[in-house]
Amino acid sequence: MNEKAKYWIDLSDYDFETAIAMMQTGRYLYVGFMCHQTIEKILKAYFSEFNSETVPFTHSLSYLAKKSDIYNRLPEEMKNFIDILEPLNIEARYPSYKERLMKSLTKERCQSILDNTKLLKIWITERL
Repeated sequence: MNEKAKYWIDLSDYDFETAIAMMQTGRYLYVGFMCHQTIEKILKAYFSEFNSETVPFTHSLSYLAKKSDIYNRLPEEMKNFIDILEPLNIEARYPSYKERLMKSLTKERCQSILDNTKLLKIWITERL
C-alpha cells in the first residue's frame, strides 16, 4: 500500500475514534459529522491507492466513490447509507441546519450511523 493511502487511512481511523468519543459523550451532531469524515477519508485512501491523480478536493461521498470506481461494487444498502451520511457533513457546519439536524440525531439513530460507518469502512478497507 502506498504512503498516501496509509495517510488517509490513519486520518479515517482517527475520525472514527472521534465519532465513538462523541457518541459516548452524547454529542450527537458530531457523531454524524465525524462518521462522514471517516468515510470521506477511507474513500480518499482507496482513490489514492488505485489512481496516480491527486485526490479530488471534495466532501461528496458519492462523487468520491464514483471517481474511485468503487461505487458500482458497493452493495445497495451501502449506497443507501452513503445517501444518509452525505448531508451530515454540510448540515453540521451551518447554523441554519444545525437545530433541525440535532433534533433528528437521537442516540439510537447515531448508534445506527456509527455501526454502518464501521461496516462500510471495513468493506472498503478490505478492498485496499
